[in-house]
Amino acid sequence: MVVLTQEQLERLKNASYKIIGKYKHSAVKLCTWLKKCIRTGGKEFCYKQKFYGIATHRCLQLTPALPFCTLSCLFCWRDTRINYPEWKNGFDSPEEIVELAIKAQRELLTGLGGIEHSKKHLEEAFEPKHAAISLDGEPTLYPKISELIEEFHKRNFTTFLVTNGTTPEVLEKITLPTQLYVSMSSCDEEMFKKINRPLKPGLWERYLKTLELFHSLTTRKVIRMTLYKLNAVNPEKYAKLIIKAEPDFIEIKAAMSVGYARIQNRFKYEDMLRHEEIKQFAEKISELTGYPIKDEKKDSRVVLLSKKNNTKLIH
Repeated sequence: MVVLTQEQLERLKNASYKIIGKYKHSAVKLCTWLKKCIRTGGKEFCYKQKFYGIATHRCLQLTPALPFCTLSCLFCWRDTRINYPEWKNGFDSPEEIVELAIKAQRELLTGLGGIEHSKKHLEEAFEPKHAAISLDGEPTLYPKISELIEEFHKRNFTTFLVTNGTTPEVLEKITLPTQLYVSMSSCDEEMFKKINRPLKPGLWERYLKTLELFHSLTTRKVIRMTLYKLNAVNPEKYAKLIIKAEPDFIEIKAAMSVGYARIQNRFKYEDMLRHEEIKQFAEKISELTGYPIKDEKKDSRVVLLSKKNNTKLIH
């Protein structure tokens, strides 16, 4: 049985999602930066290329858990009406998801051939080598998330997994990705309830448990802070959470008023932070945590903090 209705599937299709699999819980979407990179022959690229050395045009952005998430964040750009906090019904196998995701990426890329582009970059994009397991939903709710990561690794992909941190029991046992992100957009439980809007009780406590175990996970670890005017406060509280987690990197990024966040009037344009404001907040976090600022990308409104002597490049 498919969780999403036909109307919801059509709406997602119109928003340039490629829904894949029998159970339709997975999807692929071309990243804006991937398209820019192909069109400009690599002159424009995403911040992950600048910070970590990935090839923007060879990144596959997907989710295995499209309609499933434990949170309903105010700033989330997706349609938060499509949200189940626990897995429902059956699921497609990791092998199917990877195979169909690569196929879907190539089909979506075919549509770029009719516009001005770099032939070299477009051809290379047909052979993705990085998997960004994020896009939509909470990927760790997918029952075979470890096997999905393993399947990508078998194909020599590097993997980037983004989690909201509310499933510590999964992270304790998961096959680790190349780089693991935990989102941070609240500094205490009161803010968490107001901004992240948990769909189940006890999620703040579970989030804190994730931060406590984070340092023990033997992979590259990133805390990704997503900020706007409502939550860019109390840097000292954020700093305590970061110190508890001991990440390798901290990304401090502006939330953007786009998609359904704007349509559903959850996040106003004037509540976005300018890059200069993000940089100022990053400087406070740097001072409080001892993590020096290593890099920034103004057009993405993001600043990178890193432990001393950290190597950055992923190939």
